[in-house]
Amino acid sequence: VDHSQRKRCGYTVSSTLNIKDATTTTFSLIYHDVIEPGAEDRSGFPGADAAVYKLTVKDFEAHLAEISNRIVPRPHTAADLLRASAPKSPVLFHFDDGGVSGYELIADRLEHWGWRGHFHITTDYIGHDGFMTAEQILNLHQRGHLIGSHSASHPERISTLSQHELEREWRQSIDRLSEVLGEPCRFAAIPGGFNSSRVVKAAAKVGVKLVFDSEPWARRRINQDCLVYGRYNIQRNTPAHVAADLATGKAAPRFRQWAFWNTKKVVKRVGGKYWLKARKSILSWRK
Repeated sequence: VDHSQRKRCGYTVSSTLNIKDATTTTFSLIYHDVIEPGAEDRSGFPGADAAVYKLTVKDFEAHLAEISNRIVPRPHTAADLLRASAPKSPVLFHFDDGGVSGYELIADRLEHWGWRGHFHITTDYIGHDGFMTAEQILNLHQRGHLIGSHSASHPERISTLSQHELEREWRQSIDRLSEVLGEPCRFAAIPGGFNSSRVVKAAAKVGVKLVFDSEPWARRRINQDCLVYGRYNIQRNTPAHVAADLATGKAAPRFRQWAFWNTKKVVKRVGGKYWLKARKSILSWRK
């Protein structure tokens, strides 16, 4: 990747993080891919279980329009959370995995509203079919979008890895993204919703300063010298008005996600790898 024309986007994070200055509340929405109807495997991970999180272009545009009707000021990026002048309760758009739709379909639509997104990259897949190339990732960075790690290989149950394996997942991913961006990558999102203090500790050890998980919770947490923020999940059947309700902090949809998440967390803990197999089978049948 040629960095000679790279412009600074203002979100380099120093090694010293002033926790007192960080925003305490965010409303973060987790998207994945945006696709044309019937092209679910065109971007990101293939299969029915991944397709649940992929919106059509029409539906995504409806989400952005509905959110734009309700939010003042405009959504920010995670870099703003770490500044003394941080906004009180910003809205953040997240796109996990690193699918090529981030470059081809998502970024332009965000920019139409003057917004920027957080693209969390599974670095082992950079340049593979359906995933962004290093040049595309750098281009998004140059346009002001925030690039973060989503681990190296996207383990199905990252919290079950050994400490050595966890550190390898984060180190390889952070090193690769830092190489692509030409500056340290300090942001990460945990894949699969399998968070634990060990997962965050391993990320912090390789220089990550801000971690996003899938816990539907607006208030920040502090773990292993990292800030940890939750996020609210958006699926292909999520109506635009519900996405806007989540973005504006409405209590009812936030509580529903919280209740569902905590129920699912118990099932995941008890079922382990068998829960993942059952989920894939059910979704394949439904498709």
